[in-house]
Amino acid sequence: MKAFSYFKPQTLKEASETLLRYGEEAVILNGGSDLVVRMKENLAAPKAVIDIKGIESLHEIKYDQHTGLRVGACVTLNRMAHDENVVTHYPILADAAEMVGSGQIRNIATMAGNNCNASPLADTATPLLALDAWVIIYSVKGKRVASIHDFFKGVRKTCLQPGEIVTALCIPSFENMKGVFKKASRRRHVDLATVCTSVVKVHDEIRIALGAVAPTPIRARRAEYLARGKRLSDDVIEEIARLAATTEATPIDDVRGTKDYRVHMVEVLVRRSLQELREEVKEG
Repeated sequence: MKAFSYFKPQTLKEASETLLRYGEEAVILNGGSDLVVRMKENLAAPKAVIDIKGIESLHEIKYDQHTGLRVGACVTLNRMAHDENVVTHYPILADAAEMVGSGQIRNIATMAGNNCNASPLADTATPLLALDAWVIIYSVKGKRVASIHDFFKGVRKTCLQPGEIVTALCIPSFENMKGVFKKASRRRHVDLATVCTSVVKVHDEIRIALGAVAPTPIRARRAEYLARGKRLSDDVIEEIARLAATTEATPIDDVRGTKDYRVHMVEVLVRRSLQELREEVKEG
């Protein structure tokens, strides 16, 4: 690991100013579960590390039945997975958070960090896409809001501009929302996703998000369109799952799985998720 300057600002203004001063040679330290490993392996060599965990407002989780959920950038995944409001109103988010790494990792990693890495494998990205989340962004030049759909620009690339810091992720409030998160990996626990999916039902609308099958997490829009207004019969579920896998996913071969295996698993996971949602609706 190469030498670097360490900063722990107490305000967002101070953090943004430091980030601007060092430009591309600075990185934000939030949980650090990914950054520290990359620095130890000399895959990242920043000249400045800006630790934002000292900014109190970034540690808040707030829920309002009208406006929805606001998760501060420094809220850990373990806290997310067990927060009463998250578990009650957004169980798919709690499930996804619970699937990230080990308990030790979840005690330091955050949902904001998981998505700011902009990895197509990020477990929490697919439920955020399916739930139409918003990213709250701060800089000394002002605040702005970006749709999660516009946030990811490529592998490890986001829409963040110089000096900008993600302060929170916001998820709208829903009535009668049900969702299923699923993940396929080489090992059952503590492993990166080979494929992950989030399937959400809001009233009569089906939303499908896919991870690890494209340069960024994606929504399966054609499959969603096919599902509009249709009863989830076995035939309809099969066709939706097939469409999501064969027309939306564009995976590659890598050490975690082949392209063909990923396409197959998208179909399997989407099918199982839709079947579970159908049973949940019946029971409800």
